[in-house]
Amino acid sequence: MKKINRIKIYSLIILGFILILINSCNKNDSNNVPALITTSIGNIDETTAISGGKIISDGGATITARGVCWSIKQTPTIADNKTADSLGKGSFTSTITGLSPNVAYYVRAYATNIAGTGYGSAISFTTVGALPVLTTTAISNITGTTATSGGYITSDGGETITKRGVCLSTGQAPTIYNSKTLDGTGTGNFTSNLAGLSANTIYFVRAYATNSKGTGYGSTLSFTTLNIVIDIDGHVYDTVTIGTQVWITENLKVIHYCNGDPIPNITDDQQWNHLTTGAYCDYDNTPGSSLTYGKLYNFYVVIDSRKLCPTGWHVPSDADWSILTAYLGGESVAGDKLKACCMNGWYGPNTANNETGFTALGGGFRCDYCTYNEFNDIDWNGYWWSSTWYKYRSMNWHGSGVSNGSESPGKGFSVRCLKD
Repeated sequence: MKKINRIKIYSLIILGFILILINSCNKNDSNNVPALITTSIGNIDETTAISGGKIISDGGATITARGVCWSIKQTPTIADNKTADSLGKGSFTSTITGLSPNVAYYVRAYATNIAGTGYGSAISFTTVGALPVLTTTAISNITGTTATSGGYITSDGGETITKRGVCLSTGQAPTIYNSKTLDGTGTGNFTSNLAGLSANTIYFVRAYATNSKGTGYGSTLSFTTLNIVIDIDGHVYDTVTIGTQVWITENLKVIHYCNGDPIPNITDDQQWNHLTTGAYCDYDNTPGSSLTYGKLYNFYVVIDSRKLCPTGWHVPSDADWSILTAYLGGESVAGDKLKACCMNGWYGPNTANNETGFTALGGGFRCDYCTYNEFNDIDWNGYWWSSTWYKYRSMNWHGSGVSNGSESPGKGFSVRCLKD
């Protein structure tokens, strides 16, 4: 009897140990974080990739969150970037977004229960490089044959910029297979000088940048080159439209009539004083001055039937000058709107603003039968012949207006041309 009781006691003790062990195992399992693995990375491009995970054990408690976390650090956690995918056990897929091109990332699957967060192993991958990102610089310094643009590269796409510049065409979507400039390498700002353009033509321009992935473009801008004029000697003049008139924006430099006959260059004072036929000179007989101020002509050149201005253009009459000044508000204020501003080509401070783009300069004059200097007034006054008998217009450095008057035909004045 005692033996049987001992057996029962031993059995109860053993059963108690078993129950304690089972309870301990269950308690420990319910306090475990989930166990899982990280799925290999796929579909990698410039800014996205696909991963995920497989939960092997929920740790004995409900999964409350799962997904992948990623970082440029080797052990990303849920404190870094992460996805939030559907709940439950088993496998899940995660779409990773918002990445940067050509960057190495580390990814780990994660799952969270009441005990905490478990992680899979970290897997690394590198995003694909992208095309450069850039903008096109506004067009400036437009002439009949040239202009300035450029670009600003905000991203190299994770790859080295090997070429950059602007491409242009008369079509609305220029590419690097059209005309283009080459303006160095690398990111940041660059300037492009466009040359060899055709006058009075609409062009479309885009900045471009090339890396190993290809070529990226900025937005397309358009501009129109100026309607230039070329004289018989090959000098190129820009033009400007003022009201209903189109003027060249420089003083004339031609030394031949339109039929090709040369205009005599008279440097001797006495010979100049006694002329009754056409002639020209440089201010102070210094040819370099004409690069800026143009030539000085006597009135006989202006009225010569062989013509001075290029075909389709003429020396303005006194009435033409009056139309110009009237459009600008009258002779008393027109000068400031016509003269080059900021003391360019004029002596001393003045109120000129050149709002018209006419760019009048104080080219001075050559006198005839002078009792003082043969050449006078450069930078102080400008004088321009009209085609009306002996009539001229003038502007001075400090005045706001345009004066008119008559002079002897032997004076040497500047000439502007007006479109027919």
